[in-house]
Amino acid sequence: MKILVTGGAGYIGSVLVPALLDAGHKVTVLDRFIWDQNSLAHVCADPGLEIVRGDARDGAALTPLVDRADVIIPLAALVGAPLCDADRDGATSTNLNAVETLCAISSTHMQPILMPITNSGYGNGDLVTEDSPLSPVSHYGRTKVLAEQVVFARGNAISFRLATVFGMSPRMRLDLLVNDFVHRAVNDRALVLFESHFKRNYIHVRDVARAFLHGIDNFDRMKDRPYNVGLSDANLSKRELCEQIKKHVPAFVFYDAEIGADPDKRDYTVSNERVEATGFKPIFSLDDGIVELIKGCRMISNSKYGNV
Repeated sequence: MKILVTGGAGYIGSVLVPALLDAGHKVTVLDRFIWDQNSLAHVCADPGLEIVRGDARDGAALTPLVDRADVIIPLAALVGAPLCDADRDGATSTNLNAVETLCAISSTHMQPILMPITNSGYGNGDLVTEDSPLSPVSHYGRTKVLAEQVVFARGNAISFRLATVFGMSPRMRLDLLVNDFVHRAVNDRALVLFESHFKRNYIHVRDVARAFLHGIDNFDRMKDRPYNVGLSDANLSKRELCEQIKKHVPAFVFYDAEIGADPDKRDYTVSNERVEATGFKPIFSLDDGIVELIKGCRMISNSKYGNV
């Protein structure tokens, strides 16, 4: 199939695009390359890859690419609460308005859309499912929740409500929670925690890529529904995450801050039963990710690897 991936050179895209090529698909990537990344250099030799430098908000650039696509995966977004708070207009135009433009352009062809959404849209909850009310606590979460509504209003779509993603990627991000904590454990050996009891769910970036491939292969029976995608054995508090990292980095110490607060207020436990019922199961554990991140964090510094 011919697959259009907007934002395909980003943290998830630079893992997903090679996986799509390996599966025999032809892939067109539309990306602004705002981080000066060369994260798809290792697959440029693949004749099935086309790279277009452009903006997913630009309807004129998007239209010819959409017209010849069999499947669309809109990854282009400003990701993370800090980045979206720093550029609220950019976050709205990229995370929401670009999806509105895409849906309007593609409504003639009605190609399948597989849309990544953050499960931070839940805000807070003891055990949240896809039927739980959405109550995002950040501008980032709000833009993604609204984008999901736009995609489902158009129809013929799947949304993946992704847990906090971790693991090494050619377009690395050290501002993601697990990646950040492992980097600090390896390089600083210490970490101060704010509201360490806050829980969230986690998923390896390679399992995210596998979820998209699973969605493509099983689209007809999965379409028009949202799916939480995370590790069911990794609903952990920040303190529990640090304890898991310490098993691999014994010198790592962490403390609870007596004052101050985490600006990211999400706190929830997530059920992933719906996607598991379709036959999808993650294969990369939290420990797998920690081990690979320890190796990766010995190579890289924090100065350029993040959405900040």
